[in-house]
Amino acid sequence: MALTGYSWLLLSATFLSAGAEISITPEPDQPAEGDNITLAVHGLSGELLAYNWYAGPTLSLTYLVASYIVSTGDETPGPAHTGREAVRPDGSLDIRGALLGHSGTYILQTLNRQLQTEVGYGHLQVYEILAPPVVLANTTELVERRDTLRLICSSPSPAEVRWFFNGEALPIDIRLGLSPDGRVLTRHGIRREEAGAYQCEVWNPVSVSRSEPINLTVYFGPERVAIIHDSTTRTGCTIKVDFNTSLTLWCVSRSCPEPEYVWAFNGRALKNGQDYLNISSMTAAQEGTYTCIAKNPKTLLSGSASVVVKLSVVAMSIVPVPTKPTEGQDVTLTVQGYPKDLLVYAWYRGPASEPNRLLSQLPSGNWIAGPAHTGREVGFANCSLLVQKLNLTDAGRYTLKTVTLQGKTETLELELQVAPME
Repeated sequence: MALTGYSWLLLSATFLSAGAEISITPEPDQPAEGDNITLAVHGLSGELLAYNWYAGPTLSLTYLVASYIVSTGDETPGPAHTGREAVRPDGSLDIRGALLGHSGTYILQTLNRQLQTEVGYGHLQVYEILAPPVVLANTTELVERRDTLRLICSSPSPAEVRWFFNGEALPIDIRLGLSPDGRVLTRHGIRREEAGAYQCEVWNPVSVSRSEPINLTVYFGPERVAIIHDSTTRTGCTIKVDFNTSLTLWCVSRSCPEPEYVWAFNGRALKNGQDYLNISSMTAAQEGTYTCIAKNPKTLLSGSASVVVKLSVVAMSIVPVPTKPTEGQDVTLTVQGYPKDLLVYAWYRGPASEPNRLLSQLPSGNWIAGPAHTGREVGFANCSLLVQKLNLTDAGRYTLKTVTLQGKTETLELELQVAPME
């Protein structure tokens, strides 16, 4: 009996066998699009007359790829033939340059000399060569604990998805925000630790492709606003500064982005937009409370820190030089710790009364003699007093009176001893 074209398809409806030993396996077993594939057939038995290959779930003419007559080697394409399929004499099916559309169920139907048929089933999965996906974000700039992040891994392929954070696999706590299909990452109340580069990767058994990174910034702060002086945090402290010396205060905080700074002195804003404040020459006028206010333009939050700055106070004292002067010598009554904001001072021979005044220094820096001046006393800018050519009557009490620019008055006394000349 000669078989041509589709003629034996009609016979097979009457003589269908229940045999199920035929198996079909693709070679290679995980082919990529563009590969040459062979659907290898195993378990054929008996002397066969013809083969039918179907690309579909049933033995329907619609799914017929090709019919093959073993004796003549004639092959007849069917409705499902794409121009890439060819049947081998051993019954296997070659597919050249496979497409994604070649994926699916394949059925081989055989006809033997007894006009009995057998069928074998196989499945072919052609994997896509994946293009890089794209990460889409609802925003790339977020405020900590306020905003929600939503990232979408956009890819036309149904491939599996993996996420990466700063080049590493996504931490488990962040993975908890993934949708069931892994393509959407949602983070409510995002934290600063989640700022960085995000990527997604699509993959299948034959191809892997990763997106370009998308960088997220998380704004926070300011926090822990502090004032630093000499590399030491001085927030809430009192800083004592010597008269006429300089002082620099630095304002620091934890913030993203870097905050805007405003300085205030005793509650009054200063014209300073820097993170530091410099006092070039400390006087009593600069004493008070200095406050740094840090403002974050993104979070709209602010924080502040304050310090108190005061002039150093050193106990004033009088030391004679030499300490045990002798009759005929000169002696200097040296004043240590005198007020740096001095206005005037006066020396007295005895109690501080006008008849006893030796000399006074005026704001101009010049000194004038008093009623008790002997012509041997000289005053200095540092409040010290020189008494020349001592005699025994110079021994006794000396009194120094100082007045500061703020009107503060201080009085100090010294008993001077003069040894007789031998």
